[in-house]
Amino acid sequence: MKKYLSALTNGLIKENPTFVLMLGMCPTLAVTTSAINGIGMGLSTTAVLMMSNLFIGLLRNIIPDKVRIPAFIVIIASFVTVVDLLLQAFVPDVYEALGIYIPLIVVNCIIFGRAEAFASKNGPVISFFDGIGMGLGFTGAITIIGLVREFLGAGTLFGVEVLTKIPGYTPAAIFIMAPGAFFVLAVLTALQNKFKAPSATNTEQGCDTIACGGNCAKCAGSLFVSNKEIIEKAKAEQEAKKAAEKAAKAEAAKAAKAASIKKTEE
Repeated sequence: MKKYLSALTNGLIKENPTFVLMLGMCPTLAVTTSAINGIGMGLSTTAVLMMSNLFIGLLRNIIPDKVRIPAFIVIIASFVTVVDLLLQAFVPDVYEALGIYIPLIVVNCIIFGRAEAFASKNGPVISFFDGIGMGLGFTGAITIIGLVREFLGAGTLFGVEVLTKIPGYTPAAIFIMAPGAFFVLAVLTALQNKFKAPSATNTEQGCDTIACGGNCAKCAGSLFVSNKEIIEKAKAEQEAKKAAEKAAKAEAAKAAKAASIKKTEE
């Protein structure tokens, strides 16, 4: 039970996909013009994460390694289609507001990252909990950004007038425009760095503290900060094994040489 709880809480705090891993920036910046949009996008992504992780976890031993990416795409696209049709049928206002970004969940790097790094290597139940945690972490993050942008840019919270009730107040409309998205995210990231909060951009020893070494060009999508200890342990074990083999060869060579000298003397 503890491991399931850990998988659930991991995405909320330790590996929050938006504030810590800095993944899924496209929908984060594009749809957070209001808190409602943030919730709608977040919950849609959560539903896809949950179900795709579950099915990939179930099929991980059946899907051939060479075609795993196309297989992941088919699974994820199927659930995105279901979510897209449900939103269109039951919440058309949210569907219209989110627009093209609902179908684009198919290529969201959060979905692919968890499919490749977690669901394809773990069982269906824990993968399902990982999907819930990551999805709720993403939902919370973009809802917070949406709240800030809506409050400052439109003077409302969840569509309810707040600042606009103040006589003479004019909302800063730039916050619900594209530049506002970058500005709010930049301020939140700056605050993380200021208070030494965990973040992909906030490491005390630089890129060496990131599991992949900070080389994004060569990232396979499966190396995250939380894997650093595991990776370092594996590297240390491999180096120790090589050192032991080298020492054994040297010892064997020394023994062979000694035997050869002894035989020559006899």
